[in-house]
Amino acid sequence: MAFSDLGLSEQVLRAVSDAGYAEPTPIQRDAIPVVLTGRDMLGCAQTGTGKTASFTLPMIDVLAAGQAKARMPRSLILEPTRELAAQVADNFELYGKYCKLSKALLIGGESLNEQAKVLDRGVDVLIATPGRLIDIFERGRVLLNDVRILVIDEADRMLDMGFIPDVERIASLVSRLRQTLLFSATMPPEIRRLANAFLTNPKEITVAPPATPAENVHQGLLLVKGTDRRASGTSNYKLKRAALRELLGQEEVKNALVFCNRKRDVGILCRSLQRHGFNAAQLHGDMPQSARMETLDAFKQDKVTLLVCSDVAARGLDIKGMSHVFNFDVPTHPEDYIHRIGRTGRAGQKGRAFTLALPEDSRYVASIEKLIGGQIARIAVPGTGGEVPDEAPPETEGRRRSRSKPSTKKDARKRPRDSARSRRDEEQKEPESPVRGLGNHVPAFLLRDPMSGKKMR
Repeated sequence: MAFSDLGLSEQVLRAVSDAGYAEPTPIQRDAIPVVLTGRDMLGCAQTGTGKTASFTLPMIDVLAAGQAKARMPRSLILEPTRELAAQVADNFELYGKYCKLSKALLIGGESLNEQAKVLDRGVDVLIATPGRLIDIFERGRVLLNDVRILVIDEADRMLDMGFIPDVERIASLVSRLRQTLLFSATMPPEIRRLANAFLTNPKEITVAPPATPAENVHQGLLLVKGTDRRASGTSNYKLKRAALRELLGQEEVKNALVFCNRKRDVGILCRSLQRHGFNAAQLHGDMPQSARMETLDAFKQDKVTLLVCSDVAARGLDIKGMSHVFNFDVPTHPEDYIHRIGRTGRAGQKGRAFTLALPEDSRYVASIEKLIGGQIARIAVPGTGGEVPDEAPPETEGRRRSRSKPSTKKDARKRPRDSARSRRDEEQKEPESPVRGLGNHVPAFLLRDPMSGKKMR
């Protein structure tokens, strides 16, 4: 099937052809005709399957007729992160270049007044993160009662990030006559309940089993044997960094994402890689938006080879031809494993994904393997550390003697003196008795003469 068989306009087909696409992906093939009919839709597709184009392409055609009013957008797309929102805006720029549609991007980290000024002129497509949209709405700078198409993208990520109450509020402000499209990479019960609340008689489209990795991604698990830091002086994170460097040396890495669970570890690992001569940069949620976009652009232009990041980059970032993904930390939520490794092997290309695990990560590895329905192939890299001892090393007779006896004559002379002082203190201790008017008791030292130390009568 070709894009021309999906009912898209000549302008959109021309833009798709210019972008170099000839055949639609399964989610695009099934979703585009449904969106064009105006029916609500629930789409479940794993990351990297062309989900964004499955709603941007038909929306361009639907919105081609009509004109936006000031502060009243005609369509609304909600995204969980700034990067995803910016990427969707790029898609409208790419596919709508032969159509005269206006758009606005509302995300944090940018000037609120400048974003609101764009809304004053009227926009056909509003792409926003929930928090910034509510902020601008409460300032009276946008009205949502003219929205005809509402898209809730990455709904499971919205759920994880705690945005569902904001999404519910936004949905209540949008016209009830709207068309609602809800997309999610996984379909837990909470998302199903959300769909029942927001969608009316939706068409459900599932193009792949939920939470399964792409078949063209080669997966590997490197078990880094930990060590007892007290005995060796080496932390397990140092061993993991060494193992990662060995792995990077074995693989032909064109470009790669390296995921950490904690934002503070992103900077530590990035600086470590840079010190060892790797072309690395970092990306996490605490960076200013301008720095995040600048880093992403450098990575997309192959000026940076390794992008060390937190899960802010795990969803929806479309970076063409990425060769590798490395999980420096095992994700604590098994679904995040799917989204992380889905950054490679996109659009039918092959990719490679490797995860580094310590012995204490075994339960997270087990959860991931249960979710994907199979074991991740174990790989070996030389010099990844020693075994974690099950118990402390037995104490030798010599160590017991050295602990029980003073090591020097000076220490031996101190011991009797210390014992005598202890006995004298014991003898001076007196039982504390209750005194009226001062609670149940008074400390004994208050009952002694401060000069002589004798008990006062």
